[in-house]
Amino acid sequence: MSRVVHFEIQVDDVERAKAFYAAAFGWSFEDYGQFTGSPYWGIVTGADDEPGINGGLLQRTAPAPAPGQGANAFVATIGVADYDETERRILAAGGQVALPKTALTGMAWQGYYLDTEGNTFGVHQPDPDAA
Repeated sequence: MSRVVHFEIQVDDVERAKAFYAAAFGWSFEDYGQFTGSPYWGIVTGADDEPGINGGLLQRTAPAPAPGQGANAFVATIGVADYDETERRILAAGGQVALPKTALTGMAWQGYYLDTEGNTFGVHQPDPDAA
């Protein structure tokens, strides 16, 4: 089967991005530069026995999308237990709302945000009562 097993986030300011994702989602980072031969940080998104994948953080190699341009790559969506608390942490860490919280009727709450580097990501809270 062809499943997504890793993701990467390209950023302008590595330390600012690490601080944002640590504050918003509790992610941690490991220096993988010795393996890649260039600056690269592994993103640990949770315990190995939990669903989900880990990723990588690296310096952006081309200009970021202009505001309002929309995503020009895959958009990762992060599953959360409490949408409103997660949004509070995202905004407190310097993120911005791109598309507000919306009910996927009978399934979940979904919304999209911009990180401190202008990258789009989604937030998804399963909720069969969403309306």
